[in-house]
Amino acid sequence: MNLLWNESDMRPAIVMPLYDPDGSMFPHLEAITPSLRGMFDRAYLGVIGLTRENQQANVASLEADQFFDLISIPAGDVGEQFLSLYSQVASICPAEQVLHLCFLDRVAFALETDYRDQFMRDVKAVAAEEVPLLFQRSEMAWSTHPDNYHEIEHLATRVGELLFGRVLDFTWCHLAVKAANLCDVLPSVKDPGLSMLAEILLGLIEEVETKDVDWLAWEDPFLESRSQDVLKREREESAQETRKRLSYVVPTMRVLMDWVDERP
Repeated sequence: MNLLWNESDMRPAIVMPLYDPDGSMFPHLEAITPSLRGMFDRAYLGVIGLTRENQQANVASLEADQFFDLISIPAGDVGEQFLSLYSQVASICPAEQVLHLCFLDRVAFALETDYRDQFMRDVKAVAAEEVPLLFQRSEMAWSTHPDNYHEIEHLATRVGELLFGRVLDFTWCHLAVKAANLCDVLPSVKDPGLSMLAEILLGLIEEVETKDVDWLAWEDPFLESRSQDVLKREREESAQETRKRLSYVVPTMRVLMDWVDERP
């Protein structure tokens, strides 16, 4: 790894968890890699043991490519995995390096569909002086998601609006932040679940800006090769899907309220 970059010439890096024991996402990663090379200096992928074990050939191919840096992260709760990945990457990158914290399924969807040009323009337009920047789902993007997804996740957004006077997606999908700023906020992150995303955002709340984007539309129909209308209806009628969203949104709202209670 080159730690001697001229900070004025540094391109951003992309940081994504890679949990893919069945190998379904590796073809998508291969398809978008040329585009990633055009936007980012490096791609940091957090790999959990089961993915390494089940996808040895695919993992070996990534390790042979200097564009990718595979970060081993421990098995455990998802928040602990994300925290391990973000902590390791932030500690090895130059302080001014802009890191795009995001998710492979969302990025693959954006780059393999008609959203590609918009996504690339938005990412390339992010300047170091403009971060932290939170990309949020636009009204159009939310309209593509199942209603129970939107209504439940919006509970956290609405609570945040009441507490902080700002509309923020605390269950975010894409955040651009400098390595130094990430290093500053991560020590205060404690939650082992997905509500750790809210904890990161709370640590940046005084300075984070937002941008609503259409390319955060619902990715599952594309990745699963399913009819959007049919899949959307299935998810809306699924009690399991509703409970799944509540399982991280309820703790997220608790994180927001606790954060306010702990302020002097």
